[in-house]
Amino acid sequence: MKRKIKIFTSLYVILLCVALCSLVQAAPGIAYTVSMDEAQTHYFDVQMKVSGYKHPYIDFKMPVWTPGSYLVREYARNVEAFTARTTKGGAAKSEKINKNTWRVYSNNSDEVEVSYRVYAFEISVRTPFLDASHGYIQPAAVFMFVKDLMNTPGTVTVKPYKNWNQLSTGLSQVGNNKFALKFPDYDVLVDSPIEIGTHKVLEFSVRNVPHRVAMYGEGNYDEKRLVADMKRIVEETVKIFDEIPYEHYTFIVHNLPAGGGGLEHLNSTTLQTGRWNYGTETGYKGFLGLVSHEFFHLYNIKRIRPKVLGPFDYENENYTTLLWVAEGVTSYYDDHLLLRANLVDADDYLNTATGNIGTIENAPGNKVQSVAESGFDAWIKYYRPNENSNNTTISYYTKGAVVGMLLDLEIMNSTQGKQSFDDVLRYLYQEYYKKQKRGFTEAEMQAAVEKVAGKKLDDFFQKHIYGVEQPDYNKYLGYVGLKLLNYSEGKNDAYLGAATSMSNGKLNVTSVMRGTAAYQYGLNVNDEIIAVDNYRVGENLNQFISNKKPGDKVAILINRGGILQTLDITLGKNPNASYGMQRVANASPQQEALLQKWLRLTEN
Repeated sequence: MKRKIKIFTSLYVILLCVALCSLVQAAPGIAYTVSMDEAQTHYFDVQMKVSGYKHPYIDFKMPVWTPGSYLVREYARNVEAFTARTTKGGAAKSEKINKNTWRVYSNNSDEVEVSYRVYAFEISVRTPFLDASHGYIQPAAVFMFVKDLMNTPGTVTVKPYKNWNQLSTGLSQVGNNKFALKFPDYDVLVDSPIEIGTHKVLEFSVRNVPHRVAMYGEGNYDEKRLVADMKRIVEETVKIFDEIPYEHYTFIVHNLPAGGGGLEHLNSTTLQTGRWNYGTETGYKGFLGLVSHEFFHLYNIKRIRPKVLGPFDYENENYTTLLWVAEGVTSYYDDHLLLRANLVDADDYLNTATGNIGTIENAPGNKVQSVAESGFDAWIKYYRPNENSNNTTISYYTKGAVVGMLLDLEIMNSTQGKQSFDDVLRYLYQEYYKKQKRGFTEAEMQAAVEKVAGKKLDDFFQKHIYGVEQPDYNKYLGYVGLKLLNYSEGKNDAYLGAATSMSNGKLNVTSVMRGTAAYQYGLNVNDEIIAVDNYRVGENLNQFISNKKPGDKVAILINRGGILQTLDITLGKNPNASYGMQRVANASPQQEALLQKWLRLTEN
């Protein structure tokens, strides 16, 4: 009897091991291989191997957009030469069933491998790029996905071009091979751009966490100063949350002939700047502001985020009215963090804040589109501006920075300086990212601000977030003993309201400002302005307007579509404001204390 039980037990153990091994073998896996043998042709060659996913067919999809850049970019347009193979019979039938989906008839095969090429020759932080000098992988535009396997871990093997010896990314490497990478799921893969080449890598540590700066291209930067200043930005940002939520961080910097921009990621960012911008204080501080903005995003949007922005739908628009928080509040903090890090002084900061107010208040679109609507419509408006955009839209970056500043001042005043918008961010981080492990809703965002401020703020949100009413700037600035001045008040300058540019010797209208004389009397974009009051106009139209007064009439001869005509226009008054900030006389002790706290005048 004992012998039979022993045999049965052994057989059970064997069968159990076989079953467990079968389960292990059946677990799906994903492996990408990226090569670039002909980098000068700008093609990445990609192989994607899917194992343990047995189905009659598998749909391989390319994202249509990338998180952080709210525009459908149709990455599939750069894909070609798609083929498929299986372990069962070699080549597998495949067909494209919509703009971004390739269906492979895998016939329940254990393993399916697809190959395709990606053309990569657009310089931006949102698109991949490859030439003989370096390769930049923007993952959403290079790596396809299978919808059922988005939570499946996998690997990326990079086969670099010729003598390229560097790879920089937020992904972790497999063992000691820098060209072998691993990811826990597709969201993390998409959030981890990869720079390949021979670039220089600078390093620093904050709280014993390594930070690397991959510098592609030449630039007139001072390595020691740049590393020290970037470290200060990281340190000041980390102070707000008192926690570093990553094991390592990578800055990918593209030093280019011209241009600029950045895109945030989970534990990395890509920054693009003009290679000689570091040589002036304005250019250098502009770059530091970009560093500050994108690094701050690792908390605000990558972890503190609107609920709709993750998990992502990579095939459709992901709408939210909260980009004023994600991007706008970040824009407020990117400037303020430079102040906290002693990289700009209080006057520099106040000039920036004043400039932001002027930008939005001088845009007619500020009276048309709320900052909440601006974020919701980013997919169709922000990234596709036209000659009328200034009349109808407002930037959720700039307007968001302004309302973020006003809310910070409101909180500081309401709590006698005991709390600030820092506490709102800390609450959102702890409550939604760490505790509930999700994003927040519109109502929860407002509730968080009210919780910290200790008062209801319905009026502010309805008027200035969901509405287009002009804030009483001096009310909020008055909390810290400042006032906003309009230096244009009392002036009586004539104004036409048309922007122009010279092209092939012709002065063409490029935009017309709503509410101005040009708008009222029908001057159109693309009109060629030939003469004013029978005098030939050169490059400077303003010289014909500057000696006029509001109410004066001018006869403007134009060429519109090959037809000459004269527009009789009565000039109006210049509606644009020129703002400045100054301290109020006889500030109270509380105003002075809040100003000192806000501008960090007594810290460091």
